[in-house]
Amino acid sequence: MHVQENTAHDGHTAPDGYDPHSIVEKWTRVWQQRRVFEASGLTKDEGDDRPRRYVVSMYPYPSGDLHMGHGEVYAISDAVARFIRLRGHNVLNPIGWDSFGLPAENAALKRDLDPRDWTYGNIDVQAESFGRLGVSFDWRTRLHTSDPAYYRWNQWLFLRMFEKGLAYRKSAPVNWCPVDNTVLANEQVIQGRCERCGSEVVQRELTQWFFRTTQYAQRMLDDMAQLEGKWPDEILTMQRNWIGRSEGAHIEFQIEGRDEPVRVFSTRPDTLFGATFFVVAADAPLAEELCAPEQRAEFEAYRQKVRTETDIERLTADRPKTGVALNRNAINPVNGEKIPIYAADYVLSGYGTGAIMAVPAHDQRDLDFARAMGLQVVVVVDTGEPDPDDAGIATSGDGVLVNSGQFNGQRKDEAIAAITAELAQCGAGEAAVAYRLRDWLLSRQRYWGTPIPIIHCPSCGEVPVPDDQLPVRLPETGYQLRPEGGKSPLASAIDWVRVACPSCGGDAQRDTDTMDTFVDSSWYFLRYPNPDYTDGPFDPDGIRRWLPVDEYVGGKEHATGHLMYARFITKVLYDMGLVHFVEPFTHLTNQGQVIMAGRSMSKSLGNLVNLQEQLALYGPDAVRVTMVFAGPPEEDIDWADVSPTGSVKWLARVWRLTRDVAPDSLGQPVDAGDLTVRQRVHRLIDETTRLMETKRLNVAVARMMELTSTLRKAIDSGPGAADPAVREGAEALARMLSCFAPFTAEEAWERLGGQASVTEHGWPQADPALVAQETITCVVQVAGKVRDRLEVAPAIADAELRELALRSEKVHQALHGAEIQKVIVRAPGLVNIVPRKQ
Repeated sequence: MHVQENTAHDGHTAPDGYDPHSIVEKWTRVWQQRRVFEASGLTKDEGDDRPRRYVVSMYPYPSGDLHMGHGEVYAISDAVARFIRLRGHNVLNPIGWDSFGLPAENAALKRDLDPRDWTYGNIDVQAESFGRLGVSFDWRTRLHTSDPAYYRWNQWLFLRMFEKGLAYRKSAPVNWCPVDNTVLANEQVIQGRCERCGSEVVQRELTQWFFRTTQYAQRMLDDMAQLEGKWPDEILTMQRNWIGRSEGAHIEFQIEGRDEPVRVFSTRPDTLFGATFFVVAADAPLAEELCAPEQRAEFEAYRQKVRTETDIERLTADRPKTGVALNRNAINPVNGEKIPIYAADYVLSGYGTGAIMAVPAHDQRDLDFARAMGLQVVVVVDTGEPDPDDAGIATSGDGVLVNSGQFNGQRKDEAIAAITAELAQCGAGEAAVAYRLRDWLLSRQRYWGTPIPIIHCPSCGEVPVPDDQLPVRLPETGYQLRPEGGKSPLASAIDWVRVACPSCGGDAQRDTDTMDTFVDSSWYFLRYPNPDYTDGPFDPDGIRRWLPVDEYVGGKEHATGHLMYARFITKVLYDMGLVHFVEPFTHLTNQGQVIMAGRSMSKSLGNLVNLQEQLALYGPDAVRVTMVFAGPPEEDIDWADVSPTGSVKWLARVWRLTRDVAPDSLGQPVDAGDLTVRQRVHRLIDETTRLMETKRLNVAVARMMELTSTLRKAIDSGPGAADPAVREGAEALARMLSCFAPFTAEEAWERLGGQASVTEHGWPQADPALVAQETITCVVQVAGKVRDRLEVAPAIADAELRELALRSEKVHQALHGAEIQKVIVRAPGLVNIVPRKQ
């Protein structure tokens, strides 16, 4: 059969009668009429005693219609939500839109539109597409972050944080995109360029608003204990590294001609005797203060050069080191030696005090700078490695202290404690903890975002907008999206900016920045249970009933952005007494990207795959199945390597199978069915259940395909279509299939004589007596290739199965004496032995 005859959306059914398109509208209407996806008791008791579960996908940005990435993430999250619902839980599966942001502003500017028109038009298009995909959303939760009713509460939250000192304003060097005319966070700068438009990013000094995320750094680390085993290890590692806790010491250096010492932080106070120069960030105010008059011209020229560079560029390891002497000296507190002070680009003003002690023998960047400037290199830790000054390689490992006075002979840990104690005794330092994490820069020079609810008064300073005047709405007229001079668009709305001070009544001006859209996404999941609530940002009863989120699904690219900010805001809200938990997402599932021929999809590469075209060709069920069956959720899907056609064929087989089950078997006792078929059916139900519980969704689909083949064989060459075991298996298949191919599953269920909707009939239960078997075949792989098969007990423990596999003669032959790197055990069915690469 020619595939396009079976799948093209041309208004004709396929020769076998399966039409993946005609059933979409039919079952969408049934779901809406029966309200099968509405959670019971959002904010009040409705007598439903089922356990509640809250499943959330990271909400979409309305940049156009849904794309392939959306297709993947919602295929995964909806499978999770449907499975939990079928298992007897009261499931809330909400939907909203992350509808503020720079892309909308740029698109509106390009098309000469109001950002509202472009944004809400796209939201309507995406909402229709979600309907065609069959995602089981509770549409009562729908929210848009660009609605004044939503961003009012962004402003309310900002004001509560301002009152607590968690929101503050200061001048700071920032990443500036000259094309988009806005500030970029560090994570929005990719290899020195704007992640949105690709233009080269420059540094500017601006007065900006910040949230004090650093105040919560240690709690964010400590609370990760709650997430172990529930979040991917990779995400937790990325967050730990981003927070970057370091233990060491604060050390105070006296400066010639300056009354106050300069404090630096070092993780290696044991190397203090090797500090032979002192470096200040070239763009830090301290560098300007310390510069000697005769060096002013050279310093100013260098500083202007540094201001054109991004932080990312400045921290590049292989970048040639540059700097300028300030003709001032610092005093090493442990030996009293004078060491020269330099301004350089490899130290950042926003980190610590913007100054470091430089130990070139034991820090590579310091060594590179010392060699470039002809500065002294003194080894103070003997590691047994070649001299750094000769080899050009700094030695950073453990060893014995040398050239360190009374501390000679001590090892690293002992020396750190001893030298820190010595510094504390003489008032020149103390033990300290530092973090790599920076405060959250949330100011954006954009129009399409939440206005910051602060009024600047010449007499009163920064004055909060009173709560009863919220929301501060965006002006709808009188503004320019790209005003001249690099001003914020809101600054061009003169009538909007001018306002009376709420405190003294005098002439004042509104703040003209808008908030980073990560503020919107840091708490949106709290509002879903009652998006129309007006007495606060979220309904306390909804929070009590549904939060925290049980299952959160989204991309790992949000590890150090959205996920960090959501955790931070949740802890702030906890401290305010507004929520009863400190972690917002109990379980996290990451999905990979959908790529094409090994490369990310993009217009410039000409390899975009249009989701709507795929839906038109194959139908939503086949596209969803293809997304899930391609591999584990966290892995990328290369659309060039998968086959929606194969998914269509399988779903057509399911459709034919349910057509062929004899109607007169309906209501017959299943115990009368063929025992062999029933055992196979129940074992596949059991295995599929366990796979769904662990989110091995691709393998779960494979087991459903096996069940399809088992039942086909039973009909064609086994006990026949009238056997109750065949009906039992077909009904189980339809119910499980609804997680991945909901339209086809509904059609199959109806053909089997079931009452709509299949969603309301639960997940099939495996009979332990039928599942039990004396042995099961375990596949043993070496480097991914099957090398042996072992007959083992179904309940065998991982450790026992590992030992059996390692004793296999066939495994020893396949290893060829290679060392084993790791052994992956998935009892009882799989052992994969990974040899270390030679």
